[in-house]
Amino acid sequence: MCIKVSSIVAVTVVLISQVLRQEYNLHHTKTRMLEESAAMRTKEETIVKIKNKMKEVKTALTFLNTKVTELKKQKADDKTRGEELEKNLQTCNTEKVNAEKKKTETTEAIAKLKGKAAFSAKTTAQTDIQSLKQQILDRDKAICAFADTTKEEARKLCGVSEATK
Repeated sequence: MCIKVSSIVAVTVVLISQVLRQEYNLHHTKTRMLEESAAMRTKEETIVKIKNKMKEVKTALTFLNTKVTELKKQKADDKTRGEELEKNLQTCNTEKVNAEKKKTETTEAIAKLKGKAAFSAKTTAQTDIQSLKQQILDRDKAICAFADTTKEEARKLCGVSEATK
């Protein structure tokens, strides 16, 4: 009986030690599981925050992409307008050069005409002056034939001096 009791005690001690070891392992596993679940919750919260941040970044990126597209379109429009303005400038410069050529030609033509007209007018004027002088002399001679040379005015008009009276 002694052997039976000691073997029962030994089996009981072995069983108790195994129960304690399993209890310790179970407690340790529960603790580790709680710690890991807390860490997991923290990681999940971080993932949620990162997802929200990614949504914000995607929204901002979408806005920026839209803005970039608008700016590219505006740049293309500006380039087109610049080319049109360049063409208009070239057209204006060509028209300006043509207008300056016309102006120069017209000025030269006017100068030639003025020179011819001035020469012609001068010649005509000289002829008219000579004709008028001749008419005046002819009139004076006609008047002098009938004028009284005793009067001073008549002598001046006819060019008669007092000595020839």
